[in-house]
Amino acid sequence: MKFFSRENKKRDMTERETADSDWPEELEPEEPARRIRVNDRRRINLSGDAGEGGESEAGQSGPSLKPTFVEELEARTRAAEQKAADVQARFEQVRAELKRETDELRQRLARTSDERVAREKADFIASLLPVLDNLRRAVEAAEGVGTKGVLLDGLRGTISGFESAVAQAGAEPIEAEGQPFDPEIHEAVDTVEVEPEREGMVTEQYSRGYRLGNQLLRPARVQVGRSRGTAQAAK
Repeated sequence: MKFFSRENKKRDMTERETADSDWPEELEPEEPARRIRVNDRRRINLSGDAGEGGESEAGQSGPSLKPTFVEELEARTRAAEQKAADVQARFEQVRAELKRETDELRQRLARTSDERVAREKADFIASLLPVLDNLRRAVEAAEGVGTKGVLLDGLRGTISGFESAVAQAGAEPIEAEGQPFDPEIHEAVDTVEVEPEREGMVTEQYSRGYRLGNQLLRPARVQVGRSRGTAQAAK
């Protein structure tokens, strides 16, 4: 058994040497297999300049390294900024137009108010002119005829014309004589002793008061009656 085993080993070695001698000279291994090292000299160029081992080509840009969702967010941001700028520009335009229209309306209202005041003033003055005419006629009549009756008629006509002019302007006379004394519209300038039932009544009017709507132009200057007991208590 040992003999056959030895013979088999020799035969295997002989066959191995024969196989090695059959290799072509250029393919015959010169030395034990070496580990092959591969050096990858490619570099990622984030700045766009030529990297190590190569140059950047003119007119050629590298692929975008940003994620897609970042590009979408940037695009949306730019669109939102542009929309905000458009809205602001429109707002400024509308505000300028509104200011211009407001100024024009204010000027029109001012002109209308001035024209109305001037027209009302002219109407009031025109209504007083007949009063002036009546006064002149009364003076001429008194100087020509010299009678008291003609003068009184002229004065009465003048007073009537003046009251009409005041009424056309919106002024109303305040009734005072025979009315209870009201300090809101009456001004007491004198008192007189009266019966107890006429206590606090206006006995005489010295000058007529007037009011324009709810506005008091001037109070009526009046005399107020006071009973004997009230007058003595006041003393």
